[in-house]
Amino acid sequence: MYTFKKEERLCSKKLIEELFHNGSSFLLYPFRIVWLKQAFPANVPVQVVINVPKRRFKRAVDRNLIKRRIRESYRLNKSEELYVFLEEHSSQLLLAFQYVGKEIAQFEMINKKLKLVLNQLKEAYLKNHTEIK
Repeated sequence: MYTFKKEERLCSKKLIEELFHNGSSFLLYPFRIVWLKQAFPANVPVQVVINVPKRRFKRAVDRNLIKRRIRESYRLNKSEELYVFLEEHSSQLLLAFQYVGKEIAQFEMINKKLKLVLNQLKEAYLKNHTEIK
């Protein structure tokens, strides 16, 4: 339940390229979220990629710290916030978290914002999904 396995990580260059070329996005500081409804079935409801820019955080230690905090927050919140919703709608997503903040945020702030991001993602999904039908 509270795991973040290899299958949940988005590693395919082809899928990442498709996500950034065809995906929808929104900004909720300190995150920019890019998401795309996955066309073909996968083993998991969501595949995620986490991005922290080298331009803003020169030291790898800082980038890795931010990525660890985002991963941990996502791991704790995904099941109740996102997975249940996607199972109800029987769909799968490709998802990118891009950190656009200027400073290294504390875990509490990242966790709070990530919960808001997941709720906004559900709203955006419903909005796009109803427009298509």
